[in-house]
Amino acid sequence: MNFASFINTNTEKFRTRPAIGFKKKEEWKELNWLDFRRVIFKTANALRTAGIAENDKVAIYSDNSAEWIVFDLALMSLGAVSVPIYSTNNGEQAEYIIKDSESKMILVGNQEQYAAAFEILLKDSTLEQIIVAKKSVWIKKDRSHYFQDFIKDGAENIDITEKNDDDLATIIYTSGTTGVPKGVMLTHGNFHNAIKAHFDFFKFKNFENETSLAFLPLTHVFERSWTLLSLYGGAKVYFLENTKLIAHALTEVRPTMMCAVPRFYQKIYAGVNEMVQNGSSSKRKIFNWAIKTGTETAERKRLGYSIPLSSKLKNKVADALVFNKIKNKMGGRLWFMPCGGASVSPEVTRFFDAIGVHMTVGYGLTETTATLTAFPFEHYEHGSAGIPLGDTRIKIGENDEILAKGSGIMKGYYNLPDETAAVFTDDGWFRTGDAGKFDANGNLIITDRIKDLMKTSNGKYVTPQPIENLLSNSNYISQAMIVAEGKPFVTALIIPNFEALKEQIARMNLPFTSWPELVNSEKIKEFYREKLEEIQKGLSGFEKVKKFVIMPAEFEVNSGEITPTLKVKRNVVLQKYEQLIDRMYEH
Repeated sequence: MNFASFINTNTEKFRTRPAIGFKKKEEWKELNWLDFRRVIFKTANALRTAGIAENDKVAIYSDNSAEWIVFDLALMSLGAVSVPIYSTNNGEQAEYIIKDSESKMILVGNQEQYAAAFEILLKDSTLEQIIVAKKSVWIKKDRSHYFQDFIKDGAENIDITEKNDDDLATIIYTSGTTGVPKGVMLTHGNFHNAIKAHFDFFKFKNFENETSLAFLPLTHVFERSWTLLSLYGGAKVYFLENTKLIAHALTEVRPTMMCAVPRFYQKIYAGVNEMVQNGSSSKRKIFNWAIKTGTETAERKRLGYSIPLSSKLKNKVADALVFNKIKNKMGGRLWFMPCGGASVSPEVTRFFDAIGVHMTVGYGLTETTATLTAFPFEHYEHGSAGIPLGDTRIKIGENDEILAKGSGIMKGYYNLPDETAAVFTDDGWFRTGDAGKFDANGNLIITDRIKDLMKTSNGKYVTPQPIENLLSNSNYISQAMIVAEGKPFVTALIIPNFEALKEQIARMNLPFTSWPELVNSEKIKEFYREKLEEIQKGLSGFEKVKKFVIMPAEFEVNSGEITPTLKVKRNVVLQKYEQLIDRMYEH
């Protein structure tokens, strides 16, 4: 069955209920299911009229928007194949994906993306037309059309093209922390089975009453799968185009569910803790009491026990005094937050459980249609990645590598038979490239990326991710990259949280000059030395960061230092800052 068939099912069920929300002229608007289907089918017919046929490839190069998801579902309805490109990719990266996938058409979102696409269009490429999502973008008339003009004559009905489970639905190019991006081929069956597995696993009640906010890039398999799952279940999905406005969007949209990466939660956790530390002793006492109360209640829930009336009453007081202030900044209604994309420390998950916002930690890859394992609502283990969903089977192979089988596993890499063969064992298990183990209760624990495991010159093995998580749980550290491979001790490149550091500079009465000058000042270095000493108390001697460099600016997506999902590309950073790193080992 074509995955997009749910559009008809839900339109019959929900007709005039809102399906999606988006911002237009600073105001949130909604489309109900009837209008949502109408615009998807008009788009599908316009694509067909423009020459897009079954199995043709069409790229989407845009920030999140209503047009993004409409275009995606229209392509699926036709049996065509969507090829998402990260909105932060430059022209050269976009060109590689368009060429490799042989995309015939592209949807772009802003002026920069249009300029890059137009340049590719003029070259001898497969690209034939550009569709532009917004009228605010200036376009040349040559094979370029505004989305609204493109669809205006499209018929409002369409017979959704029949598809089998094995038929291709999308090619997602991995952002990859190493090497050239590879096109992951996901099928209609991958999406259908992965989403069904989630509903069977979580057994949501009245899911159609939920509201989700899509703020991670739809290009990434995590947000894409979560958004499709939300729409499939009849929930309302709002699309945030400018991620910098997340704080405003949370209070305006007031979502009940939302997926996010660990950095989102770490920032909230670190910010709250810093505020408490800088508050009065009475505020600290109240906060600590509230967290203790919330943790006791959360632990009973986690273990499947009923909550005594006395605990419920205490929790109400903790809510009124402390937790509601934090939750209101997130809109006040969030209760379910899937978290993936990287590991997250147990302190963070326990904190959110205590305040009454359940972080559902999961583990998966683009190649597995996102989730392989996740926290159930009860009997999950903090610090783990949960248990397998649906028909997923997991075993631990050589070098502790996590191997997986199941209906969410990709068809293969587009036009790369050798690379496809390399990531499957002879008996068909997918090699994740991650190291892990199972605990006594069957929870999967990710230990690290196999490629990232580091061995010091003293023969000690260091797993960087848990140490980096520990450091970035601090409000003063936005990101940290550990260096240890072949070195006598562990060092780190530290990206400060510049907002928090600016406030600290004011408290220290240091004049603000420039970031390069400030991060090299002895007072700031000493401040970070003290912080690191405090943070690393629980680590073994050989794991501790002995020396560090404070970076004067964030790692950049455009320069290739981080992926669009904010994972550090270690090899790029090591090469770029080789001299800086070497200097830490000179004395």
